Amino acid sequence: MEEDVYRNDTVDKQALKALAQRSDARGLFQAASHLGLLAITGGLVLLASGPVAFAAAVLFHGIVLVFLFAPLHEAIHRTAFASRRLNDTVATVCGFLLFLPAGYFRAFHFEHHRFTQDPLRDPELAGRPMTGLPSYLLHVSGLPYWQERLVTLLRHASGTVNEAFVPARQRGTILREARWHCGLYGTLVAISLWTQSSLLLELWILPALLGQPFLRLFLLAEHSGCPQTPDMMENSRTTETARPLRWLCWNMNRHTAHHAFPALPFHALPAADTLLKPQIAVRSKGYCAVNAGIVSRLLEKRRRAQTPTL
Repeated sequence: MEEDVYRNDTVDKQALKALAQRSDARGLFQAASHLGLLAITGGLVLLASGPVAFAAAVLFHGIVLVFLFAPLHEAIHRTAFASRRLNDTVATVCGFLLFLPAGYFRAFHFEHHRFTQDPLRDPELAGRPMTGLPSYLLHVSGLPYWQERLVTLLRHASGTVNEAFVPARQRGTILREARWHCGLYGTLVAISLWTQSSLLLELWILPALLGQPFLRLFLLAEHSGCPQTPDMMENSRTTETARPLRWLCWNMNRHTAHHAFPALPFHALPAADTLLKPQIAVRSKGYCAVNAGIVSRLLEKRRRAQTPTL
């Protein structure tokens, strides 16, 4: 997705053009630091003594692991690096680790960009809507995500790729992608069982399960509660947050700027956010505040639905 989808004559086009320059060096530094932290947290898991220390290490490792969604997202846009090969390699590796094949996710995500907040065409809105606190907690648990990933991956691997947002010319590629994912997952499980090793469980599966709720909370802030309008300044949220999380999410908290100009690399989003600041309609202070607002609206909606009309 190379195009800019937001048009406004007050935005400095030359400044945006300068911001659009991609960099292998900046992408590699960001990726290396993320993977470096992942290696450190993995080491903490292996060195942990006692159940409390182990649980804390697995949780921390899991959060860093699931936020590989950030480089996956950047790489499927091919903005993480100047090199197309680097983008595609990083997308493939991160997609494999997150059970979210890169080719399929690219098709899904680009449809989301084209039809953001359109109830009929945005695939992010295709799942069961949250109607109250129980459905919110279920969503945040990550269980619907894992169910969807397992069902979709197996369906694709069996030869059925029928999503409307997947062009016919890409269906064979997505089928093959799903098959090699399933084959490699199966091989790793078989090796673990053969060698009686718990490394796969301790460093990947269990951390991914425990970390997923934190990614769900983060992703909910991107559009939940925003107007269902084509205007990118209104249908996407920018969330202010602490520097460590801005680093971990590759600046994707500046989500309005990303949707307005999806061709901008991650390191340009803070500057783009400054350029767009007068136009951005939805800006929130922190992910706790955003999710508290979501819960409050759900409870209010349920209360109104249960209140008898006279």
